[in-house]
This record gives sequence, C-alpha cells and structure tokens, in this order.
Amino acid sequence: MTTPECLSASSRAALAAVPFKVVLVNPYELGRQSFNLAAPAALLKAAGFEAICIDLSLQKLDPGALADAGLVALHAGMHTATRIALKALPKVRALAPRAHLCAYGLYAPMNEALLRSSGVETLLGGEFETGLLALAHRLREGDRRPQREPLVGLSRVVFLKPERSGLPALERYARLVLPGGSSKVVGFAETTRGCKHWCRHCPIVPVYQGRFRAVARDVVLADIAQQVAAGAAHISFGDPDFLNGPAHALRVLQAMHARFPQLTFDATIKIEHLLAHARLMPLLRAYGCLFITSAVESVDERILVFFDKRHTRADFERALGLCQANGIFLAPTFVAFTPWTTLDGYLDLLSELVRLRLQEAVAPVQLAIRLLVPQGSYLLRLPGFAELLDSFDAQLLGYPWRHADARVDALQRQVQAAVARMGNAPRAAVFREVWRLAHQAAGRKAPSLDGADPGQAVPRLSEPWYCCAEPTDLQLQSI
Repeated sequence: MTTPECLSASSRAALAAVPFKVVLVNPYELGRQSFNLAAPAALLKAAGFEAICIDLSLQKLDPGALADAGLVALHAGMHTATRIALKALPKVRALAPRAHLCAYGLYAPMNEALLRSSGVETLLGGEFETGLLALAHRLREGDRRPQREPLVGLSRVVFLKPERSGLPALERYARLVLPGGSSKVVGFAETTRGCKHWCRHCPIVPVYQGRFRAVARDVVLADIAQQVAAGAAHISFGDPDFLNGPAHALRVLQAMHARFPQLTFDATIKIEHLLAHARLMPLLRAYGCLFITSAVESVDERILVFFDKRHTRADFERALGLCQANGIFLAPTFVAFTPWTTLDGYLDLLSELVRLRLQEAVAPVQLAIRLLVPQGSYLLRLPGFAELLDSFDAQLLGYPWRHADARVDALQRQVQAAVARMGNAPRAAVFREVWRLAHQAAGRKAPSLDGADPGQAVPRLSEPWYCCAEPTDLQLQSI
C-alpha cells in the first residue's frame, strides 16, 4: 500500500482538496450545550474540514450525518458519557463503516484497553484538540497507521470562538430554575480545564496531575456573547474549579459584567478556595453570581482525609456562612456512600444538613451517590484500599466494592430508588423519606422534622449535578 511518505506534493494537495468529514459525538454532559463539541468543531472547520456535531442528549445518531465520515470522535468526558459511548459504538461502526473511530476527553485514556477492544483506534486525553487536529490531517492525507498522537496531551491549545451553530438550540438544554418556578435559558462556558488539586477520588487527577489550562479571555467572552445572542440569560461555568486561576476568572467576570450587566452565573468552587479567596466573594456577587456548587463530599473527617479534600467539616460550615453573608447560595455535593461510611455516619450527614438548613439546597441525588473507583484512581494508592475492591467491571467502568456492613449497601439502594421514584417531589419531601429510611436501617425511630427549617428554595439547574449514574433508558434511546 502506498504510504503518505511516498505521495508527491501534488498528490497530497489533491487529497487535501477532497472534503473530509469529521463527526463529533457527545453522549452526555449534564444537560450542557457542550464546549467540548463546539471548541474542536471551530478548529476543524478553520483547518478546512467538514465538522458535524451530534449531541446524543437531544439528538439521535443520524445515518445521513455519519455517511461518508472519515473520522468519528466521541467525547468521553465523564463516566455516564463513556458508558453511553460504549453502547453507541456498534451502531456508529454500522453507520460509518470506513470511519476511523476516536474517543477523546477525561475518561478516554482511563479506559484505554476497554475502548480499544470496542473498536476505538485513537484515544486522546487532556487538551485533546491538538491531537484531534493532527489525527484529522493525517487521515485526510491517507495515513491510517495506528495512533501517532499522545494518549494524554497537556500542551496549551490556541482556541477559536467555539462553533455552536451546529448544535441544538440553547433553550432545549438544561435551564436555570428559580425559586417560584420560573426559568431562564442557560449558556455554558469554560475558562479553564484540569485542576491544580489532587483529590484522590477525582477522575481529573490521573490525567492532569495537578495542572490546569486556561482558555483565553477573548475566546471565553466571544463564546458568552454568541450564547447571549442565542437567548442565554445565565451562564454556567463548567470549569472543574473556577478559582484555579482567580485572576483569570475575575478578568472574565469583569468584562462579562461590563458588557452584559443583567447576566447571572454559577460556578464550581472548592471549599478550600472559597475560604482562601474570601475577599473575592463580594465581587463574585456583584458580577452576578447566584450560586456556587462545591464538592464537599463528606462531613466525616476520616473520609475527607482519605479523599485528600484539604478541608474539614468546620471549613464547610465557614464556607457556607461566607456564601450566605454575600447573598450567594451554596449547593454542596456529596459522595454519600463509601466503603468507610457507617449508618451512624450517614445519619450524621443528614442531621448536619438539617442543622445547617440545607434540605432545599442539596439535590436529592446527592444523598444516593456511591463512590466510583475508575481505573487509574488515586484512591488505589491508599494502603489496603485495593483489598476492599472486586475485579474491574467493564460494564460499571470501575472496581465494584461491597460494604462490610450489608445494611449500608441496602440503604444506598433504597435511597437511590426513593430519589428516582420521587423525582418530581419537592426536595424537602424527598429528604424526609431519606431521613425515614436511614433511621429505619439503623433500627431507630426517625425524629420528627416538623418545625425544622428546610432552608430557602435555591436557584438550580434543571439537570442534577452528578456524572457517575447508570445510563437511563431515555438516554439510550438516542443510539
């Protein structure tokens, strides 16, 4: 077979002139209009490729879009997305039999063996755009050798304004739900990727290893502007931690607020950062911050140490008070069930949420989340932790574990079922059911919550914040 090295310059030019179709597929991304589709689509189009985006959260795999594709790249940005991608691969292969298959994003390198066994030929983690462009170029030139691009690339990407025109309308994605029931169209932007912290349970750590990369301010602002023009009245920043680069974040917010003073926003910020940058909180509020999501994870000091969260239970309460003093809602997230969770510890978590008047602030799904241990997790470096796990489960995309106390596992299943069953019920009502189930599991009578203040109803996105759920039947219908 003729290799690319043997082709003449004129032959290469002729190949490059032939339209080369790249299809980018996003299986799931928390109800967002994905930056991780729009950003590479812009770079590919600027390089002369035909770039088509398919968002499986709102669209089906389209035979017309996939026909004649030279490259199909699936975004494996989180656990649920990767599981959906694996289920989609057989149909992708059937609809685009000549396409080179690629998986990119956080979970691609972490699941290399499984994805390759499913037919994926190239895997790109970290700052994947450079590798994706290089792959598209060499495929267009006829080079179909095995992967030449780095499995994980962390070189800085020079972004263009993301190309969102090929995606479903913003109004079809997750919305901002305000107390009282009204809602707003939400835009989604990223100012950084990666994280400078080393939380052991976090899937970012094995890939970025304490590093983060910034998206240029002008690109972020151009992206926000085009989404405001498309109807966005609120921006949800998708950075793993918005204050990894506080000066960069503030420059973006200052410029955004100057141009769009009525625009509100939310962001994810670590408890440690909220306390370290307490002086910035009035500015965040002045620039339109409605709420902050923070991965508190636990109120058990021992579990916080295992996770290497670098905050304490008392720090959580201080950060909550700081947000409240500045008129910002705090939406804490938790990993409620771990191998170290006890029934008493779970009751303690619920009691703390009652004491802090956070029943309305915590999404019910957060009370059901079970620790996921993916390949490469830094939890595996904890002495003795691997002994708690079963063999890797390809369907789960993780190492299963069973609690030493079977009652804890049974309670997790009951809470998960209750949260699913009561999906449209008020948060305080779901909390009461979880409260009852937890006390029942411990063989105790549940104290009455009558008279307990559940806290204020809080602004929130209509799609719950979590990334490690079982794909639903509805999600799988898009395949």
